[in-house]
Amino acid sequence: MATNVAVPRLSDSTPAGAERRGEGRGAPDRRARPPAFAAIDLGTNNCRMLIGVPSGGGFHVLDSFSRVVRLGEGLYRTGMLSDAAMDRAIEALSICADRQRRWQVSATRAIATEACRQAENGHAFIARARTETGLPIETISPREEICLAMESCASLITQAERRALLFDIGGGSTEIAWVRVPAAHGGSDRVTPQLIGYHTIPVGVVTLSERCAGWCETEAGFAGVVDEVKALLRPFEETHRISQEIRMGGVRLVGTSGTVTTIAGIALNLDRYRRGAIDGTVLPHDVVAAGLESIRAMGRARLTEHPCIGADRVDFVLPGCAIFAAIEEMWPAADLAVADRGLREGMLMRLIRNARSRPRRCQA
Repeated sequence: MATNVAVPRLSDSTPAGAERRGEGRGAPDRRARPPAFAAIDLGTNNCRMLIGVPSGGGFHVLDSFSRVVRLGEGLYRTGMLSDAAMDRAIEALSICADRQRRWQVSATRAIATEACRQAENGHAFIARARTETGLPIETISPREEICLAMESCASLITQAERRALLFDIGGGSTEIAWVRVPAAHGGSDRVTPQLIGYHTIPVGVVTLSERCAGWCETEAGFAGVVDEVKALLRPFEETHRISQEIRMGGVRLVGTSGTVTTIAGIALNLDRYRRGAIDGTVLPHDVVAAGLESIRAMGRARLTEHPCIGADRVDFVLPGCAIFAAIEEMWPAADLAVADRGLREGMLMRLIRNARSRPRRCQA
């Protein structure tokens, strides 16, 4: 049976489906609430934002936004961000900028990831985005990216007995973190997981969907992609001997990506995607394997119609499943902790922690 752990969740102040539609409620009087913070993540495929206020040991979400912008569209072929893709991203970032001004946030962190790291014109695009939106957007390193994911998933990582293998299957790259759980953690999410090592591979769902379009729909093509990804992961395995650690026990896989949450939704037979039923769920290996096989057996038409997938994500599902299958074959842990959270949540938690650590000025 799946086990739920206590984790921060999207609050009721965000209407159902609002993040997908890009909607939000009007901002109340700032004097009636704690200071708000904004976190914006511009990825290879999506632009996402969370605005939240401190609440207990976490945060309460005031507003959220997500839009498919396909910033990395064509990047694999040309090495450049296209004009159309940059325009879509700027439009989405402008909405984020308007929303964070409306909420009168105290601090904003805005980041870009693999598409801007890879593109020859990535720096020029970031400069343009800063000028046109006023956002302090910056391109972060793979290490910073995995550290933010670790921060948001700390409560899941510390549920492991000894070690955790955290992975994030993105649009343009996949990040892996090998993490030590302090011995005297007692299941507490207040203990800081310790990064042993990290690895990034330039393979994500967008790059695979463009480079291997249709391959993953066949048995031979899917197996070929899995083998290619495993070859990219093998140096990390040879360095850290993770498979040996898994055989010793006490190691948990922790996955944070749309691929992982989709597999979980299918494995749990959800009639529609519900974050509360997915985030923090721990699935046994056989349940995960059954979900993966169900997705592969559906065919494109059924994948498009499935409420946990949809037409805007159907191109990326099987490439993502191939990356996941490579990770799972390389490191076959007993179970998988599923995280519907990532860089935005990690940024918000850091912003809030930094604000709390600053000395307060005396009032005149």
